[in-house]
Amino acid sequence: MFSQCCILFLFLFSVVYASYPAPGACIGSCWAHDPALIRRQDGTWFRFNTGGCIGIWKSRSLSGPWVNVGEALKGGSIIPIEGNKSLWAPDVHLIESKYYMTYSVSIFGTRNSAIGVATSPDMEPGSWTDLGSTGLQSSQSTPYNAIDSNLIKSGDHFLMNFGSFGGGIFQVPMSDLPTKIDTHEKINKLAYNATGRHSGEGSYMFHRHGFYYLLYSAGTCCGYKDKMPSRGEEYQIVMCRSRSPSSGFVNMDGTDCTQSGGSTLLASHDDVYGPGGQGVTTTESGDLLLYYHYANRTLGMADGDYVFGYNYLKFRDGWPYVTSAHEERTASTEKTRRK
Repeated sequence: MFSQCCILFLFLFSVVYASYPAPGACIGSCWAHDPALIRRQDGTWFRFNTGGCIGIWKSRSLSGPWVNVGEALKGGSIIPIEGNKSLWAPDVHLIESKYYMTYSVSIFGTRNSAIGVATSPDMEPGSWTDLGSTGLQSSQSTPYNAIDSNLIKSGDHFLMNFGSFGGGIFQVPMSDLPTKIDTHEKINKLAYNATGRHSGEGSYMFHRHGFYYLLYSAGTCCGYKDKMPSRGEEYQIVMCRSRSPSSGFVNMDGTDCTQSGGSTLLASHDDVYGPGGQGVTTTESGDLLLYYHYANRTLGMADGDYVFGYNYLKFRDGWPYVTSAHEERTASTEKTRRK
């Protein structure tokens, strides 16, 4: 997801709704880039970011105060390729009482990349064991870029989605626990933008109501302080869906997502500019939460000014849309009153 800035494209996005609610509040240390968000079983929220050796932030609530408590992989990755001291795009999941984090090693603007994995019993700094490469690596000659990993379980098996620009969004099955790819299975393409610089990266997949929803970021991700993209060409979060986790993804009007399809879930609005680097998690009450980073027009447009944002997800006609924390609390209160 930490790809080179690009000129966007005339993409076949269909806008879901014309206006969006404000993101939830964040106080404390709120800088974010490609965040991974997960709630530990004791109720503590953990946030991980691109950059350095994967920074870790903690809070007892979504709104904070958030505190930076250290790094996951102090000293960098054991994968022996260039870029292993500056890691990107963490993705963290609890699997059989252990936390698994996949991450990317790469050089900005190239496809010389690899996806690694680490494990921890509790996600605290100093507790992570780096297992090295998952076996997925790329080079300038491969049709994909091995970055921006995302794990999803389908039945008894794990799948790993990945990819950025160039070839598109891909998927590969994993062997048993998600530490190595299954080398006997083929790499499958899920989404592709055939226009412009082929912008599309940082996918995240989740399952709900019988569908697999594929979210990814499209547009110019970075460098806004130096050069603002044309309106509508900045980062935005788009979505596709399918009954299968591995094929058949379409947007809201039925366009195949390997043929430049994708419907907008969240775009720039008000002070929120270029939302992306997204993921989805579940709150303690079972609500779906969309999280992401964005540039706040009031606070600053530099890459180092990006902040953590989140909204709740609701569904209409089988497609998610964003709501505010206030709307979610109101709906929950009304539901309780009717019991």
